[in-house]
Amino acid sequence: MNRLFGRGKPTEPPPNLQDCIGNVDSRAESVDKKIARLDAELVKYKDQMKKMREGPAKNAVKQKALRVLKQKKMYEQQSSNLRNQSFNMEQANYATQTLKDTKTTVTAMKLGVKEMKKEFKKIDIDEIEDIQDDMSDMLEQADEVQEALGRSYGMPEIDEDDLAAELDALGDEVMFDEDTSYLDDAINIPNAPEKEPGAETVKDGMPVDEFGLPQMTT
Repeated sequence: MNRLFGRGKPTEPPPNLQDCIGNVDSRAESVDKKIARLDAELVKYKDQMKKMREGPAKNAVKQKALRVLKQKKMYEQQSSNLRNQSFNMEQANYATQTLKDTKTTVTAMKLGVKEMKKEFKKIDIDEIEDIQDDMSDMLEQADEVQEALGRSYGMPEIDEDDLAAELDALGDEVMFDEDTSYLDDAINIPNAPEKEPGAETVKDGMPVDEFGLPQMTT
């Protein structure tokens, strides 16, 4: 069949905006290189004319410089046009991508809302309220149990005023009982002997017994 009717021409993919931007930028860079070469050539002609006297030779160099300058202006215009094209395509590409992102965001939000509605239908508000009421009742019962367990037994009934008066009296007793003179007697107790009894036989020129007391001489 292909031999009889021929094979159809393959369909080319649509142009990609990002690829177009890359091609235009590449062309602009190529033109900029040409402009740089013309600038170098113009500098050479300019230096050459500075060293020459007025005359036909200098005029010939000047004509060459003017021709190079015209080419430079032409390339500069081309570079400017290419840069503008690239910028416009970049703006269009940015706007297109923003719209795609917006569409994706809206689609995701719609799916999210749909899922929320689906899950919300599974929730019974009345059931939640009943659970909250039951929990409140259970907590109150738990408090009552704790209070019952902490109840005191066999405690005498004492008037609160009597307790307050007794507490004040205890405070007065503590204030009056600040005499520490009894500690002076404990401080003035003689120190324990450092030597064993009988260790010293003479004291202040007088003989002493085994207890360190003066001996009575006969």
